[in-house]
Amino acid sequence: MIKKLFFVFVFALPAVTCFSQVYKDKNVDGETRARDLLSKMTLEEKIDYIAGYNQFYIRGIERLGLPEIKLTDGPVGTHKDGKAVAYPASVLSAATWDTSLVYELGKQLGRDSRARSVHVLLAPGVNIIRSPLGGRNFEYFTEDPFLNSRITVAYVKGLQDQKVVATVKHYAANNQEWDRNNVSSDIDERTLHEIYLPAYKAAIQEAGAGSVMNSYNPINGEHATQNNYLNNVVLKQQWKFDGFLMSDWSSTYDAVAAANGGLDLEMPTPKHMNRKNLIPAIESGLVKESVIDDKVLRILRIIFRFGFFDNPQYDSSVPLDNPQGAKAALELARAGIVLLKNEKNLLPLDQTKIKSIAVIGPNANNYISGGGSSYTFPFSSVSVLQGIKDHSSNVQVNYAPGVPTLNETVFNAVFYTEKGSNVKGLKASYFPNTQLRGNPEIEKIDSIVYIGNGWHIAAENKGIPYDHCSMRWTGVIRPEKTTNYRFIVKGFDGFRLKVDTAMVINEWRNQGITTREVVLPLKAGVEYPVTLEYFAGAHPVDIAFGWREDKLLFDEAINIAKNADVAIVNIGFNESSERESNDRPFELPEYQDSLIQCIVKANPNTIVLLNAGGNVDMTPWLNQIPALMHIWYSGQEGGTAVADLIFGKVTPSGKLPVSFERKWEDNPAYPYYYDSAGSKRVAYKEGLFMGYRYYDTSSVKPQFPFGFGLSYTTFSYSKLKVKNIGTAGKPLYEMRFTIKNTGNYDAHEVAQLYVKPLNAQVVRPVKELKKFAKVFIQKGQQKEVVFTLDADAFKYYKIELKDFDFDAGAYEILIGTSSQDIRLKKNIKVKK
Repeated sequence: MIKKLFFVFVFALPAVTCFSQVYKDKNVDGETRARDLLSKMTLEEKIDYIAGYNQFYIRGIERLGLPEIKLTDGPVGTHKDGKAVAYPASVLSAATWDTSLVYELGKQLGRDSRARSVHVLLAPGVNIIRSPLGGRNFEYFTEDPFLNSRITVAYVKGLQDQKVVATVKHYAANNQEWDRNNVSSDIDERTLHEIYLPAYKAAIQEAGAGSVMNSYNPINGEHATQNNYLNNVVLKQQWKFDGFLMSDWSSTYDAVAAANGGLDLEMPTPKHMNRKNLIPAIESGLVKESVIDDKVLRILRIIFRFGFFDNPQYDSSVPLDNPQGAKAALELARAGIVLLKNEKNLLPLDQTKIKSIAVIGPNANNYISGGGSSYTFPFSSVSVLQGIKDHSSNVQVNYAPGVPTLNETVFNAVFYTEKGSNVKGLKASYFPNTQLRGNPEIEKIDSIVYIGNGWHIAAENKGIPYDHCSMRWTGVIRPEKTTNYRFIVKGFDGFRLKVDTAMVINEWRNQGITTREVVLPLKAGVEYPVTLEYFAGAHPVDIAFGWREDKLLFDEAINIAKNADVAIVNIGFNESSERESNDRPFELPEYQDSLIQCIVKANPNTIVLLNAGGNVDMTPWLNQIPALMHIWYSGQEGGTAVADLIFGKVTPSGKLPVSFERKWEDNPAYPYYYDSAGSKRVAYKEGLFMGYRYYDTSSVKPQFPFGFGLSYTTFSYSKLKVKNIGTAGKPLYEMRFTIKNTGNYDAHEVAQLYVKPLNAQVVRPVKELKKFAKVFIQKGQQKEVVFTLDADAFKYYKIELKDFDFDAGAYEILIGTSSQDIRLKKNIKVKK
C-alpha cells in the first residue's frame, strides 16, 4: 500500500508542477495565463508593478520570468533612443483625410518601435483642437469628433498590427497647455460625450487599443488620474476597456484617490502608488487588494495578448533609419499640406518659364518641428530650401533668412577663452552627472556650442555627450561697437546663462526643446565674461548658444526678392515656440509679418509657406500675397514634399481638419479659454458649438472653413441617389454620387458628407460630418462614390439614457468639398 501511494505521489508531481506554471504554457489562452501569473505575485510585487521605473519601463520580475516592458514617445517618431524617422505632425496626418495613409503611418511607427525593442508607443494624441493657441495642437488631429475617430482608428490599427501597444492620450479634455496641471476643463455631460470622447471610444471599441494615458488636467474639478467617472464608469464599465490606464509623466497627485479612481500604472516612478502609501491603505480598508489585482491583471493581459511574454520584441529586419518609414513620411506630407490661396494660378510654378527663385525666411533652411516630448531627431532631413534646389537644376535659387536664425547666430559667434587671451573659443567642462558635480570627465576648448540639433547624436553614443550629463562653458566676449546684442540659447532640458555678473537666462529644469533670447546693451572695448551651464537627462543632449548684434537682415532678403521671378517666404513657429508645456500666441513670431510685407512689395509673385500646428493671424499680409500653403510641420521629408507641390509633380489635396478663424476673437472658445480671476477652472461654455458647428450658427465666418483646401484642378459633383435599405428602428441608407475631374491635373478629391437634422427635438448643431472619402481621379475622368449611413449617423448623446440614440424625423444629406461648399443635397425621413 505504501509503495502504491508513493508511486501515485511521484507521478503526480509533474502534473502539479505543470499546473503551477500555467502562465508559461503557450497553448493556454492569454486571460487564463494572466490570471495565473497574477496569483503567483506577492502583494509587494503587485504594488511595485503598478508604477514605472527607469523613466520609460514597466519593471520585470525575474523570478517569474516576467520581462521588462519598454515604452517610448511619441506620435511622430520613436525618439527615445536617439535618431529615428521623423514623421509629419499629427494634424498634418489628419489633413490628408486619408485613413489608408494614416494606417501606414501607424504600421511604420510599429516597425520603428520593434527595431528599438519598444513594446508600448505613447501615441496617438487624440484631443480635440479647441483653439489655435494650444501648444500641443500639432500632436492632435482635428476639431471634429468623427474625423478624429476615423484617423485614430486607422493609426491604432496600423500600430497594433505590428504587435506594438497604442496609448491613446491624453484622456481627457487636455485642450490647452496653459497651467495644465491645475486648470480644470469644466464640460457638461453631453458635450463631453459628443465632442471630446468619441475618438477614445472608437480607439477602444473598434481598434482594440491596449493602453490609455490620462491627462495632467482636472476635468470638472477632479484630476484625470483620479477621475472615477471618466476612468471607472465611462472607460472601464461603459466602454468595456480591458487594457491598462497609465498616468502622463508625473500627473499623479494622490495614491488612494488614484488607486480607487481607476489609474492602473503611475509613470514614470512610484511617487504616490507605492508600498509606503498603499499597504497601509489596504490594511485600513481604504483600498481593496482586489483593486490592485485588477490593475496588475490589466497590464499582464496586454502582455500576453501582444505576445510579449513569449516572443522578443526586437525586430532585426527593420533598420533604425527605416526607408519604408521615410517613404510614408513623404507621402503623408504630400497629401496633408494644404493650399489655401492661389490667385491667378501662380502655382504650380512652370520651370520652363521660371529662371530664378528667392527663398527667404528663418524656417527655410532647417528641419522644423513642433517641440516637447514628441520632438524627433531625424537621421537626415530635407529643408524647404534643399527641396526647392533639388527640383530646380536649371533655376537659380538664392537664399536669405530675412531675420536672424539660430544657426546663423551660433556659427558666427566669436568667443575667447579668458580675459586678455587671443585663444578663440570657450573652456568646456563635461560632467558624468546632471548636477555639474565633482571633477569633469572631459575638459577642452569648444569653438562654438552646438551639440545635438540633429547632427551630433548617434544612438550608440551613451553618456557624455549623449545623455545624463552636464556641461559648463566659460569665456569672454568682446563687442566691436556700443549697441544692443541678442543672446540665444536653445536646449533640451536645463540651461542657464550668465553675462558679466547677471543671470540673464535661467531655464534650469527638465523640459522639451526650448529657446530663450535676451537683448543686452553692451559697450565696445569691454570684455564681458560669459558662463553657460547645461544638463541633459534621459533625452539626448541638445544645446546651442550664440550671440550677435541685434539687427534685422531684411536688406539681403529684399534684394534677392527684387531680382527673382518668384519669392518663396517660409515663416512660422518651430520646436521652441510651439511645444508641450506652454501655449503659443496667435501672432507670428517677431518681425515675420513685416518680412512678408517687405518681400511681397519687392516681388508681387510671393508664395508664403506657413509652419504651424494650426491657424495664425494672417490679417497683416494675407490680402497682399497671391499664394499661401499651410505646410504644418512636414517631417523629415517635408522639403521634398513642398517642392513636389510647388512645381506640380503632385497636386495639392490636403484639407483643413480645423476651421481657421480670421482673428482669435472670432473663435467660439475665445471668451472662455483662460481661467477667470485665477479660478483654475475653464468652463467650456461654447458647448457643442465649437469649430464649424459654431460658424454654421453665427454671422461670424472663418477665414478658411473646416474641410477647405484648394487643388490645381476642379471637380464637379452630380447624380446624388439615396436608397433606403434599412428598416424602422434600424436605419440604413446608401448614397451614390459622381465626382468628375473637370480640370487639367490628375488629383485627389475629398468628398465630405454632413447630416443636418431638420426638426431636431433638442438643441443640435446645424450639421455634422458623418462620412468622407478621398478618391483619385484623372483629368477628364469621373468616379462614383458610395457612402452608407446607419443609425450612428443620426444619433446624439441622450443624458437620460446615458447613451447615444437617434430621433425619428426629417434629415438633410449634404455633400460637398468643405463644410461651407455644399454641392449636393437630399432630404430623407428616418423612422424609429
